[in-house]
Amino acid sequence: MTFEEYEKLAAKTAVYPKRGNNLFYPVLGLSGEAGEVAEKFKKLIRDKNYQLDEEFKDAVKKELGDVLWYIAAICFELGISMEDVAKTNIEKLAKRQRHNTLHGEGDDR
Repeated sequence: MTFEEYEKLAAKTAVYPKRGNNLFYPVLGLSGEAGEVAEKFKKLIRDKNYQLDEEFKDAVKKELGDVLWYIAAICFELGISMEDVAKTNIEKLAKRQRHNTLHGEGDDR
């Protein structure tokens, strides 16, 4: 599945107030879902002594899907494509790699 295909399918399930003019809803949703991913890992440490199993992987996969959905919604609200986001990110990382600045701090390194 391409990002474009995903965006179209995700849009069919995007039901939230003032869709198309509501950046805050999907941004807050993304934050919540990212927290749920982190929560799964916290419980992996607490309850399973870092032992990965298929049940854990499946649960994380579902939460990452929710993260992806909110990313698609944010892209929609901003009028940008997920493909453009992915391409821009890879270009940024490749530049950092060329300049040996993958490690360190700051967005403009």
